[in-house]
Amino acid sequence: MSINTRKVKDRRKLRFESFDHALRDAEMLADAERRGTLRATGNWELGQVIGHVAAWAKYPLDGYPPLPRLPWFIRALIPLFKKSFLNGRLPAGAIIRGVPNGTLATEPMETGAAIRELREGFGRLERQMPAKPNPVLGPLSHEDWIKLNLRHAELHFSFFHPAAT
Repeated sequence: MSINTRKVKDRRKLRFESFDHALRDAEMLADAERRGTLRATGNWELGQVIGHVAAWAKYPLDGYPPLPRLPWFIRALIPLFKKSFLNGRLPAGAIIRGVPNGTLATEPMETGAAIRELREGFGRLERQMPAKPNPVLGPLSHEDWIKLNLRHAELHFSFFHPAAT
């Protein structure tokens, strides 16, 4: 049975200031998974989450898979929320209508492989300014691309707790 992640109250409060910070958190979670002390409060496995975050870090550089066009009223509202998405917390439980599983890159992945993908994706994104606009927020500065990917990692990693309680 699937958990409604919008309603999960037991999430870690995270704020990543750099890709290195986010990578250290992912490695700490992977270590807890190896020790058997990782607790998840969402629907996905750790490798799946890290692989998802890595894939979305690479999409602006390599190209996005086909996505449905957002309804006009959502496109009209996006500018009002852009700063919040970049500087606040991304909402849990958001889905992309018309996409299987509600988002892209949800395939299971071994955690070690996912961390390697995350390291590659974050490294590339740190060194290279994406030429493609974000499919929701439109054109972004390099700094805003980094912020958005850090907020995305915070959202997904917040569902994991490194020690059993």
